[in-house]
Amino acid sequence: MDKLLIRGGKRLSGDIQISGAKNAALPILCAGLLTADTLALANVPKLQDVATMQKLLRQMGLSMEDKAGVLELCGRDINKLEAPYEMVKTMRASILVLGPLLARFGEAKVSLPGGCAIGSRPVDQHIKGLQAMGADIRIEGGYIYARAKKLKGARIVTDMITVTGTENLLMAATLADGETVLDNAAREPEVTDLAHLLVAMGAKIEGIGSDRLCVTGVPALHGANHSVIADRIETGTFLCAVAAAGGDVVLKNTSAHLLDAVVEKLREAGAILTTGEDWIRVQMAGRPKPVGFRTTEYPGFPTDMQAQVMALDCVADGNSRVTETIFENRYMHVQELNRLGARIEIDGHTAIVQGVPKLVGAPVMATDLRASASLVIAGLAAEGETLIDRIYHLDRGYDRMEVKLSAVGADIQRVK
Repeated sequence: MDKLLIRGGKRLSGDIQISGAKNAALPILCAGLLTADTLALANVPKLQDVATMQKLLRQMGLSMEDKAGVLELCGRDINKLEAPYEMVKTMRASILVLGPLLARFGEAKVSLPGGCAIGSRPVDQHIKGLQAMGADIRIEGGYIYARAKKLKGARIVTDMITVTGTENLLMAATLADGETVLDNAAREPEVTDLAHLLVAMGAKIEGIGSDRLCVTGVPALHGANHSVIADRIETGTFLCAVAAAGGDVVLKNTSAHLLDAVVEKLREAGAILTTGEDWIRVQMAGRPKPVGFRTTEYPGFPTDMQAQVMALDCVADGNSRVTETIFENRYMHVQELNRLGARIEIDGHTAIVQGVPKLVGAPVMATDLRASASLVIAGLAAEGETLIDRIYHLDRGYDRMEVKLSAVGADIQRVK
């Protein structure tokens, strides 16, 4: 099993190319199930989760061909309407095949999903919405069995804001009879990116970017060309790395508008951020100032950046409070950060962080995707060697992080 070995204390300087967004690419790949025509997708990131999704879709009969960095999908020969447990257990986003299969083929069999052990993430809102559109759904033996001769437009109000729920219902609604209104819809940039692709495929969607999406179903969707948006979480992670370790780095192929709440907190921490249309320059000298925050749905502070900014707070000059409102088990990185000399205490949903002048390297273990990123940031800021185990979590969401960091001066290597 691979590990990361980091010798901390090096300032970072240079350029980093940001990859396409994992959380946009996954639903966009599933949109290939909605048409018999070809989708040409650029900026698809090379990640473990993306590879898992591609394997699942190929198993269903969706053909894929990489042509000079553009991934061409063709759904002409879909012949298996099932997402088996072996394929779904490692990645919750596999549930995103449910809506497209049901909308285009009238049936689907999808295993209940897995993914990171960061808390309860039920799919009941997906099921509730599809049932409102006329689907007959039963859960048996760990599988969702869904049938619908033809989905019908409906007004759907989800009990909570759910990103994958919005994406699943949005894709299903594009081929339903009549108008579907999704109230309390997620507004994340990844949802908006999917909506723009669907419109390019011939879907009729109003309210893109808002919490109310109105979809008028069409008989069929056609092929399209699309480039996946930049990964705002990868962007935020590298911004935190520079803010913690110090340095001067330009992030390319990304935009500050994708993560306004994080940019605001980094400026509050003392980082100097200069932005352009498709780049962000981050400069940091000295210890960061402590920043408190509360995770919430977009456009608020993203839960996927909580661990990384907490790692920055660990070396801040002062104390901070972090409140997690999205996932109940998303403090599993705290114990590992404390092994590096951080001083963090948990009180219910709140973490109290007392900044220390310096972290000290130690062996640590990644517990989930974003926790692994926080340990990399802490390791870069620590004195001595940090050895991070279970970095398969990191590979699920970051494309060769150690290569990108090495290129800007970090002493980091992958070891067997």
